[in-house]
Amino acid sequence: MNDLLHLLKQGNKSSLLAAIVNAIIAIIKGAAFLLTGNVAMFAETMHSLGDAANQFFVFIGSALSKKAPTPKFPNGFGRVVNLVCLGAVMVVAIMSYEAIKEGWHHVLNPTETTGLWINLSVLGLATLLEFAVLLKASKEIMHDLGSNKKGLAAFASSFSNLKRAKPATKLVFMEDLVATIGGILAFAAVLLAHFTGFLAAEGIASMIIGLMMFYVVGKIFLENARGAIGETDEEMLNHIAFLVAEDPDIKDIQKVEVIKEGEFLHVEVVAEVDPTKTVAYVDDIRDRLMLLILKQKGVREAVISFDEDDGVKTWKGINQPEKIHDISTKLPKPNK
Repeated sequence: MNDLLHLLKQGNKSSLLAAIVNAIIAIIKGAAFLLTGNVAMFAETMHSLGDAANQFFVFIGSALSKKAPTPKFPNGFGRVVNLVCLGAVMVVAIMSYEAIKEGWHHVLNPTETTGLWINLSVLGLATLLEFAVLLKASKEIMHDLGSNKKGLAAFASSFSNLKRAKPATKLVFMEDLVATIGGILAFAAVLLAHFTGFLAAEGIASMIIGLMMFYVVGKIFLENARGAIGETDEEMLNHIAFLVAEDPDIKDIQKVEVIKEGEFLHVEVVAEVDPTKTVAYVDDIRDRLMLLILKQKGVREAVISFDEDDGVKTWKGINQPEKIHDISTKLPKPNK
């Protein structure tokens, strides 16, 4: 039990906060829909329900992914978060379908809804709460990159750094970005329907929200499918290869692999050394490189092996990559 609680404490905080906020928002929106019958509110209720459910599961998955390797699972549990994200987007897909179907039905059979101020108040409050969670996710993305940016500055920078965000944080960011935009669309649709009589606006807004949700489904599904299979982190590969090649005792590099394991990285290096060196000397080289590599951000485990220098240059060399923020900050070790 203590081990489970310790793991949960390491879970992605943004996804837990988003799950709680979206559950509250879903209840408020659902009540407003029952009172007013507004179809845009129905779409927003489905959206918030889907977000709350999958973000909670993503929180659980991100916590379990930090469990230390066991004899039965020697490669660890890092990819659990990718598998959970794959399951989570299926929930969003179902909610997306419901939002589009209900919106299309309303376009074909538009009906006037009541409770203007109820709808506007709920949508306004929900949008502000969604945006607050979005800012929290933006701050976490910046924190992971070693930046102290907060608020709108972090939000603006998150778009260009989204590829380097943790899977769980990325999902929260994208879902709450869509939720914030969807809330604004629904708000505008309610006003448009009330003041112009164009009742189909609410149905159109519902369909647009559903389509945006489908976009998130597709993007997150593809990214986490690659993660579940095992994807190379090209930026870190170049960085680690540069560090290894800079060591004066390394004559050549035969292979460097940097594979994403959820939020962590698995590194394998095969390097060539002077064959005249003693085993003890080569062991010192391994210890030195191991210490250096394990200090790099996100690296949880590394395997370093050596071969004798054959005089043939295998590794053609690379340019030093752009500076990676806080590259030597090591993530907390997983629970044993």
